[in-house]
Amino acid sequence: METTRPAASRFRYAGLVGVAVLALSGCSADQLRRGYLPAESVGATNQTPTISALWNGSWIALLAVGVIVWGLIIWCVIAYRRRAGDPEVPPQFRYHLPLEVMYTAIPLFMVAVLFYYTAVSQASILSLEEEPDHTVQVVAKQWSWDFNYVDEDVFESGVQAALDGEQGAQTRVPTLVLPVDERVEFALFSRDVNHSFWIPAFLFKMDNIAGRENRFQVVPTKEGDFKGKCAELCGEYHSEMLFNVEVVSRAEYDDYIQGLQDAGQTGQLGTELNRSGVIENDQGRTGGGITGNGRNE
Repeated sequence: METTRPAASRFRYAGLVGVAVLALSGCSADQLRRGYLPAESVGATNQTPTISALWNGSWIALLAVGVIVWGLIIWCVIAYRRRAGDPEVPPQFRYHLPLEVMYTAIPLFMVAVLFYYTAVSQASILSLEEEPDHTVQVVAKQWSWDFNYVDEDVFESGVQAALDGEQGAQTRVPTLVLPVDERVEFALFSRDVNHSFWIPAFLFKMDNIAGRENRFQVVPTKEGDFKGKCAELCGEYHSEMLFNVEVVSRAEYDDYIQGLQDAGQTGQLGTELNRSGVIENDQGRTGGGITGNGRNE
């Protein structure tokens, strides 16, 4: 007599299929092509294609390994399941040399390939061989940022903004302005504890280490507004340590620099360690300090 699958079981499988279809429908070809990296990262800098290619290649290779492993597991479960009349314990063997060579050699080969492409990409991204068009000192402090435009001899000093959810709170954090299609070298410093300078759209971050200078170069290749943040847990108000990034034309950049000069923000803020958060530039003005309650003022 033919048996039918219970209704509850049919509904369960239909539900799983429905969830899978919905999940796949939400994965656009554009999202898949960029490996689900931020949309604003596409064409943002000269480095994003290299980073995206490394990321996509890595997860595609790992997904392929996962599919093979899952397939082998399912095949073994089906092909070697216990059948009626099978002995209590199946035949045992101590080793299988070809199999052991395979599952040792293949992972080693994969790790070597991933290591090679990672090392090549990292060397390219961290290269300082080219002469920069601009140098910006990024000084992290609890819990804001100072930006020294070294070649232009001006600065922008940030103070911690109270991010209380009100409209316009994001405009109260400091802004880093960069010219499009020009090479910028960042020199990273910390004034107190360790921080991390991160612009998600650039697909790159580097630590601001107390007592040490770190450097990297990048060429912003797309005009627009981006967001930056600290990516290293640095204390009570770490989540409020944000900044804006504006990539603009050279004319707009020159206007911005002129605006800093007109505002009297000339000279350079110090980069030395100072837990008080008050650093004088060469004309006696000070950067954002820290009050008794621990918040920048």
